[in-house]
Amino acid sequence: MNNTIINGVRTYSFSTRTELIEFVSTEKKGLIAINAEKLLHATDNTRALINKNIGYSDGIGAVWALKKKGFKNTIKIPGCELWLDIVSAFSEEKTFYLIGSKQQVIEETVNKLQSEFPKIRIVNYRNGYLKTEDENLALIADIKDKKPDVVFVAMGSPKQELLMQEMQEIHPAIYQGLGGSFDVYTGHVHRAPKWWVNNNLEWAYRLMKQPSRIKRQLHLIRFVWLFLLNKI
Repeated sequence: MNNTIINGVRTYSFSTRTELIEFVSTEKKGLIAINAEKLLHATDNTRALINKNIGYSDGIGAVWALKKKGFKNTIKIPGCELWLDIVSAFSEEKTFYLIGSKQQVIEETVNKLQSEFPKIRIVNYRNGYLKTEDENLALIADIKDKKPDVVFVAMGSPKQELLMQEMQEIHPAIYQGLGGSFDVYTGHVHRAPKWWVNNNLEWAYRLMKQPSRIKRQLHLIRFVWLFLLNKI
């Protein structure tokens, strides 16, 4: 599968979502969303973690970088949409385990999935608040016991990736880090309108709605500058 190194981060190029789903179904690795922020702030630890898995172009910055490397057919694949594509593709043949968000949200997520995908088999789920080492160990043990085919972890980076790594060590499966996707799916958080998403301006919409994100968005400007100077 086509991939390249960008600032030390192995990033895969996919021309369709189907191509990605078919690839991960055979690899049984973690899917990690790659965007400008992850590329810009990569450390030795995050590089090592991502490079063991499948980093895909979740953000337009990653798409630009891949296209600059010669992968002209690369598309942006938002993680908050991809996980539902995976559910749709495998709901009748694989088992699922969900981790993340608040208790109310995870319960609403499970109920909505069962309504929209009547044949889905969710072997277990829990919220994303692992407050003690005992809770963490109990989750790992349950993953080992239930042996799900697909595990979604919605806890934010890098916490979700680190937990995915722990689980991978005891049970190979398809893993995907989802950030706040359960909140979006259940309507507790609203995505940007389609026009903003389709024109790669979702970041601008978020900034408009939440001005406190300005410091985070300044990093995107730095990424673009380094990109134009061929330093990333």
